Amino acid sequence: MALELYKLPGCPYCAKVETKLDELDLDYVEHEVPSSHSERGEVEDVSGQTGVPVLVDTDNGIDGMAESDDIVEYLEETYGA
Repeated sequence: MALELYKLPGCPYCAKVETKLDELDLDYVEHEVPSSHSERGEVEDVSGQTGVPVLVDTDNGIDGMAESDDIVEYLEETYGA
């Protein structure tokens, strides 16, 4: 799967990205991360930080994009009609 989203359940910023992914009818893999930042090694390995959401898009060379507004803008520009 080309698109992967690292997220925390109940996170409004993650929900914003999920909504955009769903609006664009994109398939993606979800990775739910622990609530404790100290336990988010996988996210840190991908993005260099422990915050979520983080998007990975292997087809387009995106290894770990953070910040929900940036992700939504990227998804619109890359996959929007």
